[in-house]
Amino acid sequence: MNDLLKFAIEGHGGLENWNKFNKVSAHINVEGLTWERKQQPGILKDANVQVDLKQQKVSFVSVKEEWETIFEPHLVYTKATHGEILEELSNPRESFEKYTRDTPWSRLQAFYFAGYAMWTYFNAPFCFNDPEYEVTEIEPWEEDGETYRRLQVIFPEHVATHSRVQTFYIDKNGLIKRHDYNVEISGNAAGAHYLYEYQTVQGIQFPTKRRVFIRQEDNTSLQPEPILVSINFSNISLT
Repeated sequence: MNDLLKFAIEGHGGLENWNKFNKVSAHINVEGLTWERKQQPGILKDANVQVDLKQQKVSFVSVKEEWETIFEPHLVYTKATHGEILEELSNPRESFEKYTRDTPWSRLQAFYFAGYAMWTYFNAPFCFNDPEYEVTEIEPWEEDGETYRRLQVIFPEHVATHSRVQTFYIDKNGLIKRHDYNVEISGNAAGAHYLYEYQTVQGIQFPTKRRVFIRQEDNTSLQPEPILVSINFSNISLT
């Protein structure tokens, strides 16, 4: 295992502990400019999410409305509480062809984005132990008086995510503090994604706040505004 990846996995709670669990659940509040731009404001402002840790599958349940939306890489669908399929989108990635940053998304396209994003966020860095991920330590980065070691990860083609190449910034405790990627389904928009306020849940470290800003050509982030995506987590649990 790559030395930096090993350090990050240990910092987040260790692979042995992580492998005891099959799913992680949380309450989420998601806002930000991206949802306004895509004409889906408030779609995940008050919801519960369940993320599978053994396969790429995510379920979103509205707190105020009677629906559940399920993400899988090749299918996104919404069903009513009594089980009726209300709408579905097959091969969702193909539906974003030629989309730009300003192209609106349908409701299920928005859940495709949210689904693969949540899966990536909750499973990193543990999933990178899979040999299908190509992991390399690249040059360090200094920001706000801190030096971060950086892990460049090339995702397998079959994994739905922002982009195949992503970069994770690891602090002195082994925690991911920043995550860079390009959103392919939104005109390759460059994001600098920051993680805050880690909480220990059953021995695993999870950030409870995430904020995504524009990443500029010199690799700095445009802060404090605009916030592209804001995510707050609570009631995190593992089963």
